Amino acid sequence: MNRKLARTLARGVTLIEILIVLAIIGLIAGGVAVVAVPQLEKSRIKQAQIDARTIRPVAEQYRADYPGECPTMAQLVQKKMISDATKGTDPWDQQYKIICADDDIIVISAGPDKKENTADDIRIPELPAGGK
Repeated sequence: MNRKLARTLARGVTLIEILIVLAIIGLIAGGVAVVAVPQLEKSRIKQAQIDARTIRPVAEQYRADYPGECPTMAQLVQKKMISDATKGTDPWDQQYKIICADDDIIVISAGPDKKENTADDIRIPELPAGGK
């Protein structure tokens, strides 16, 4: 009996057992991906909104210091109004756009589709309801 037990313990795992474990790991990973991917996109949108809300007052300060000029992200970094460590791009690696309209400053990210003037654009300040 002792010899049979030793042979069973020394046998190792079979290919079928390994495949079953890999299938279970694949199912778990697939379930996590279904939940995590939509949350990642929501977090990118929130980060772009936070970034735009941070850039806007800095751009307003630049405009107060340099009347008549509308700043770019590069100018804000060059004048050290924004940290050099800041990439100046949104979570989709597109440059934030700063628009000076009358006495207002608008910061825009093209959003997930990376195309300007579409429904998913992130704009601070936001458009009033019904506006374009």
